[in-house]
Amino acid sequence: MSGAFRPATVVLAALLAASPAFAAAPSRDAPARSAPHWTVDAAKSKLGFTVQWSGQPFNGTFKSWKANIAFDPNDLEYSSADVVIDMESVTSGDEETDDGVKGAQGFQTNRFATARFTTIMIAHKSGNDYVANARLTIRGIARQVTLPFTLTFAGNSAHMVGQTVVSRMDFGIGQGGDFSKPAPVAYQVAVKVDLTATKAP
Repeated sequence: MSGAFRPATVVLAALLAASPAFAAAPSRDAPARSAPHWTVDAAKSKLGFTVQWSGQPFNGTFKSWKANIAFDPNDLEYSSADVVIDMESVTSGDEETDDGVKGAQGFQTNRFATARFTTIMIAHKSGNDYVANARLTIRGIARQVTLPFTLTFAGNSAHMVGQTVVSRMDFGIGQGGDFSKPAPVAYQVAVKVDLTATKAP
């Protein structure tokens, strides 16, 4: 596999939240509302991306990330998710290529060690289908993104699967030369999250 930079971008993950546009101020005597905390099962969860490189899919995975999730499907106003991704942990299975992805034309991890996904609002569409609006920050550049996902529950366990598409150029990934063009590396990057979490007692 070529050692040339293979740009890619990610996001993460996944789960949900909202802060209401308008909400009545709580009474001083009223207890603070909060949603249950959920703990991600790292062994059963995956955060990664796919980008077309010379007409072939190039896949990357982030091995290290932390998610602070509070979620109640019946109280989305007070649900939230904040995900911090260790950009140094990206892997494609080829060490030389990964060094390029982390370099100046890629994530530039020597300056921007982490990326962050913070929810803004969540909407229940129908059945198990939801959509989350969030702020994604990569290389110090923040953009709003929309993440549609499905969510299923089994007792105290939840399984979330989502995918969205972002442009690597929105985050300054692949500037200059051939990497500033949509070929051989596509602008559009599919971000994929498959997450399993357990509700705290």
